Amino acid sequence: MGAVSARQVEDAPILLSELDAGVLRLTLNNPARRNSLSEGMMTALKEALDKAADDAQTRVIVIAANGPAFSAGHDLKELAEGRKTPDRGRAYFSRIMNQCSTLMQTVVMHPRPVIAQVQGVATAAGCQLVASCDLAVAGRSVRFATPGVNIGLFCSTPMVALSRNVAHKHAMEMLLTGDFISAERAAEIGLVNQAVEDTQVEAAVGALARKLAGKSLMTLKTGKQAFYRQVDMDLPDAYAFAADVMTENMLRQDAEEGVGAFLEKRDPVWRDE
Repeated sequence: MGAVSARQVEDAPILLSELDAGVLRLTLNNPARRNSLSEGMMTALKEALDKAADDAQTRVIVIAANGPAFSAGHDLKELAEGRKTPDRGRAYFSRIMNQCSTLMQTVVMHPRPVIAQVQGVATAAGCQLVASCDLAVAGRSVRFATPGVNIGLFCSTPMVALSRNVAHKHAMEMLLTGDFISAERAAEIGLVNQAVEDTQVEAAVGALARKLAGKSLMTLKTGKQAFYRQVDMDLPDAYAFAADVMTENMLRQDAEEGVGAFLEKRDPVWRDE
């Protein structure tokens, strides 16, 4: 394969999309900018996620990246340019931060499971993206950080996702120090599910995605949405809500099929209904 020219790199789409056997792989593809969550990247990723939500062929989503970084967070050059307005960037900064917040909520509320496949580094909003995914697998050389405090910009929006994944003292340590943590430490505190050898990340994610792709879409959607709704409820409200969800779930076609298949000792045939 010949060398890739600078023009070819420049003309390449910043987000790649590939659907295979029910697994949609969305690959951040701007390694020269460390896959920063620029306005363009966030727009492309949000559009791809929205499209996948209505695609019956998509059963699981993997967010991966090309190059030495998963994502370095917001594009600081873009943010600096946005300051050159009479309001010193207030309107622009508000729009960008709300765009990012909407993207992260789209990941969390998406009807399909979303898995982060992480390599290199994931910092600031890049770390936020990992925390927003339902599952995450990282290579052992990966490092995570919320380093905004080091440049006078506290990682307040990454804080939202981080504090909902790890214990408060672990989140505060990352947010207040800005220090990097290893993939092993990220697994210990619950930021990722697994830390595996760098050469095994794609295989580990692929195995996990294929396992989920074999489940009922209706069941995965029901469970994912219920999980995020109940997690911050008090105990009695959470149980009341979950009981209602299970009642409605039991009345669905796939639950009837799944229970019947279990009792009859056969594989279920899902209709995703």
